[in-house]
Amino acid sequence: MKAVTVKEISQELHNLTPKELRDLCLRLARFKKENKELLTYLLFESSDESSYVEGVKKVIDEQFELVNKKSYYFMKKGLRRILLNTGKFIRYSHHKKTELDLLIHYCSKLKRFTPSIQKNAALRNLYLRQIETIREKLGSVHEDLQYDYSVEIEALGF
Repeated sequence: MKAVTVKEISQELHNLTPKELRDLCLRLARFKKENKELLTYLLFESSDESSYVEGVKKVIDEQFELVNKKSYYFMKKGLRRILLNTGKFIRYSHHKKTELDLLIHYCSKLKRFTPSIQKNAALRNLYLRQIETIREKLGSVHEDLQYDYSVEIEALGF
């Protein structure tokens, strides 16, 4: 089966009744966990972005507590999984400020992580790549926010 374009889907959605649209959304929510999470964000959390960011930060904190610290291999797997989940939460939002807040929070948790990520090249490179990503994204926000975030980024630097 070949997927149609977003434009074609949009045109077809205009032809549906509100009940049919609701049924389609519910069917999508049952199909995949990410669809349900996105609908949850859009319906309940998008109106208050700051509480959404705080909630995601708590989730990140909890995930950091659960990282297996027995070896750097397991730590790397756990920390990459947290970064993957953080990226998923960022995609739901589409706000640059939210993206920067969450990435900076991830990097600050990663910097304070024990045992130190300095002792492993892969973890150190993961951290440095995220710092570079933050610096690249910094140009897309307002100038006042750029200054505030640049101060936070400098505090994260090695």
